[in-house]
Amino acid sequence: MKKIALITGATSGIGKANAYKFAENGYHLILTGRRKKRLKNIKEDIENKLGVKVKILVFDIRIFEQVKASLKALPKKWQSIDVLVNNAGLAAGLDSIQNGKLKNWEQMIDTNVKGLLYVSKIVMQWMIKNGKGHIINIGSIAGKEVYPKGNVYCATKHAVDALTKAMRIDLLPYGIRVTQIAPGAVETEFSIVRLGNKEAAKKVYEGYEPLHPEDIAEVCYFATTLPKHVNINDLLIMPTAQANASIIHRKS
Repeated sequence: MKKIALITGATSGIGKANAYKFAENGYHLILTGRRKKRLKNIKEDIENKLGVKVKILVFDIRIFEQVKASLKALPKKWQSIDVLVNNAGLAAGLDSIQNGKLKNWEQMIDTNVKGLLYVSKIVMQWMIKNGKGHIINIGSIAGKEVYPKGNVYCATKHAVDALTKAMRIDLLPYGIRVTQIAPGAVETEFSIVRLGNKEAAKKVYEGYEPLHPEDIAEVCYFATTLPKHVNINDLLIMPTAQANASIIHRKS
């Protein structure tokens, strides 16, 4: 079989862009998400246009039994995963910590931290057994610094930063590469999910050009093309108009 990439949260944004980027470069794909119709449409489009095979897995990444059952049901040849892109993640709400909603906290922690761990736990074992693999964790500028009202979201992305470093240490003897790609502002459904309002989300990206999902996919794929003795540990990528998590130059 050709190389295989497993991409979580592939129904939109960075995950979807990665699906197309890896498919364009000959990878067969395993795409996961909760929105079956979107996954099915992406699968059909990629298979028709790019001539690779795509498997879709519909599950809630927050529920380990669903993750385990879906992944373990893959045929053995599909378990020979070369690249895992841990992309699934979200921000919920924009409250000060004392006013934070428990359901938002749990949603972010369960998705951004536990979901990443659940998928990785299974795939890492396959990579060790197969003697190959590259794990790419999608972090954030929020994992490097904390910004006002970012609190728990920032904490989850700091956790992704720490887990990436831990994976790199523990998987070192097996030759498995581990990379974190940490974007700044990227225009996806991220702000719509966070704010629950399309108009409010649109304003987040007004007055400057944010990163596009395809920009991040380019970098993710590039990291996998380097010689085996080379690993990008950590890459922080920002729009030119963004200096840090909270300072963006907007044209009036």
